[in-house]
Amino acid sequence: MTSTKLAVEAWEALFRTQASLVRRFGEQDVWAPQHGVGLREYDVLYALTTAEGGRARLGALAEAVLLPQPSLSRLVDRLVAQGLLRREPDPADRRGVVLVLTDDGRAVQREVGRRHAAAIADALGEHLGDADLAVLRDLCRRALGA
Repeated sequence: MTSTKLAVEAWEALFRTQASLVRRFGEQDVWAPQHGVGLREYDVLYALTTAEGGRARLGALAEAVLLPQPSLSRLVDRLVAQGLLRREPDPADRRGVVLVLTDDGRAVQREVGRRHAAAIADALGEHLGDADLAVLRDLCRRALGA
């Protein structure tokens, strides 16, 4: 049987680590402010690069970026206005709309993504080696299945 105390301690450690790293990444000079792209905007651009066919409906995107749909709608509106995303009719349901990265959006995602990936590797590499990172990845994936 799992110890409640240990489960809470593990959760607190995971949550505090994630919050600390997100704050650290948000303060770094990896974003593209000239394009209005910070951490949240980047998450949307990245999620679309990993979505099937490079397109997603708003509901699926909300699940991928862990934002409530009203907040995501406003963020998407800004990215569309900036020319980084576009809306297209959903080929599976013409009444629906899918979001697609524009060429500019894909270029910004790649530019920021390279710097963000390096920042992640630097931050985690300060305390964890490759074997530790593999264990952390696998444990998190198992926990997601819970």
